[in-house]
Amino acid sequence: MSKTDRRNYLIGLLPGDGIGRDVVPEACKAVEAAADRFDFSVSWKKFPYGAEHYLKTGEVLPDEALEEMGKCHALLQGAIGDPRVSPGILERGILLKTRFYFDQYVNLRPTLSFPGVPSPLKGGDCVDIAVVRENTEDLYIGLGAASSDGVRMEIGMKRPSYELRGFLNLSVDPVMDMAAQIALATKLGVSRITRYACALARQRGEKEIVLATKSNAVKELYGFWEGIAQEVVSEEGLYLKLINVDALCYQLVKDPSRFGVILCPNLFGDIVSDLLAGIAGGLGLCASANIGDGLSMFEPVHGSAPEIAGTGRANPLAAILSASLMLEHLGEQQASGAVKGAVYMYLRDSSSCELPIELGGSKTTSQVGDAVRSMIEEM
Repeated sequence: MSKTDRRNYLIGLLPGDGIGRDVVPEACKAVEAAADRFDFSVSWKKFPYGAEHYLKTGEVLPDEALEEMGKCHALLQGAIGDPRVSPGILERGILLKTRFYFDQYVNLRPTLSFPGVPSPLKGGDCVDIAVVRENTEDLYIGLGAASSDGVRMEIGMKRPSYELRGFLNLSVDPVMDMAAQIALATKLGVSRITRYACALARQRGEKEIVLATKSNAVKELYGFWEGIAQEVVSEEGLYLKLINVDALCYQLVKDPSRFGVILCPNLFGDIVSDLLAGIAGGLGLCASANIGDGLSMFEPVHGSAPEIAGTGRANPLAAILSASLMLEHLGEQQASGAVKGAVYMYLRDSSSCELPIELGGSKTTSQVGDAVRSMIEEM
């Protein structure tokens, strides 16, 4: 293949805040090493949006930036959030806005056991679980209000796949402070995320999907979920197992080896995936993908940890594994496997002192990134 015939990918970079700015460059190292190894090229387009940009300009994420992102093949993102900015401004204005604008309805959060990473579970069971989280509905749609004399709000929400309109008028007697938040589930939303979970289960050689639910307490919302998911799973020739989310958390701690693909509404998926991160050894190893039919976005699950930003203490492996998910999504299966395999070999072959600081070692963020890059180059 000539140089002019090489596959080239334009990747948008949104390093974000705190340690996002530390770990995203290490993920880029891994991607570039894999590109050289498997004969494709990558160009980067950096976007400045995050706390620093907001504090300087008052701008969160303009629509023009989303249009520019849409020209990329994928988006690699760091953590968003900063204590100098009120909670929700950046998270809703960047993370959720991006997910909703590009209709990234899948939040894929795989959890794996890695060698050399201790689990808090007594038995040390191996974990290989994929949480498939619905990413655009439930309580995360951003429609709610708080008031001292009732809640009255006009509802207007436009998404690429549908538009929601209406009016909410609530009062309480006697008058007191109150708040209301709207949770939404649509047949479209539940059906498409369930079909994705089915496809993933087949890819993994599994015949069962577990649905995290709570219809015994929230009948209308999660009963609706159960009915549509059961219909889709039956059409796909698989088996659906319903488990209340509280019982699921208990069972995951007792014996995670029983589980494979877990399908979750938005809120439950956020919680269950963090529980699994703790079981597998820490957020510093947990990758995620926000996938839609257009631009998809890849990011580590962990937060921005501003207290250690710039100190070299951040673990870049979750960002590197997120880059592996990105390469897989782009169709670069060998490159994706090489990045993931390099992380595995690094953790397997390193002495305790050669591990990231988060895992009890002494290696800095950039040293860990360099080690993984070297392993990709030497494969």
